[in-house]
This record gives sequence, C-alpha cells and structure tokens, in this order.
Amino acid sequence: METAIRTFFANPRFAVVGASSDTAKYGYKVFAWYLSHGLPVTGINPKTPTILEQQTVPGLDSLEAPSETSVSIITPPAITLKTVERAKELGIKVVWCQPGSENEEVLQFAKNNGITCIANGACVLVDGENGLKLAGRDWKL
Repeated sequence: METAIRTFFANPRFAVVGASSDTAKYGYKVFAWYLSHGLPVTGINPKTPTILEQQTVPGLDSLEAPSETSVSIITPPAITLKTVERAKELGIKVVWCQPGSENEEVLQFAKNNGITCIANGACVLVDGENGLKLAGRDWKL
C-alpha cells in the first residue's frame, strides 16, 4: 500500500470526486485537507459551482490534465465504478477510494485495467500526511 500511496502523491495534480459544500460530509473534509496542505486540487461536483471559494468542475472530463491527476473518490460504489471507468478512458492511472466508496466490482475493474486503486479502509485524512512524506512533498499547515 505504501508504494500506491507514494505513486498517488507523486502526481502534480489532484481531484476530489464527490467534493461537497456540506461541512459535515467527507467530500468537504477531504477537499479541505488538500487545500490546507497547499496541493493543487480540483473539486468535482456537478451541482455545486464553488466549494471553499474554489471553482469546481462537473466531471473528470473537465480536468485540465487528467493523465497527470490523482483522483480521490467519495461517492457511492455505483457512481465510483462509473468514475473509474471514465478515469481509464482519460488516462488517469491512480485513484483513492475513500472508505465506503468502493466495492468488489470497482476494485476488480481497476485491477483489470491497470489503475492503481487505494482502498480497503485507507483514508486521505488519516494516511495523507504520511503519503506526502513518502512522495517527498513539502507541506505546511
């Protein structure tokens, strides 16, 4: 798992699918984590144009450089599967499925299609700072 997390944080860009303006939701907390660590992150939410004063985009297709982007996913498994399928088409190579966003079908699709998928209880909020260190990224709180 350490190698996957290092790979995730080695990319120059990040996106959060399921970013939310609701402070009680993990989509908000994860998006805020990226911002608080000074990382270049794009929130993906088709219904909310701005979160934490940052402009969001409606989907992966709107990312500036998808193949250079690591994607955190905080959606129900059925939406996660569609997201990972689209990620494959766009050349996205690494995703982080936050707890509860993945199921066996998502994990199998990622594995069968060469997508590194961090899952099985790993959480950006818990494991992210160690991941930044593994990737040699400096950050400030």
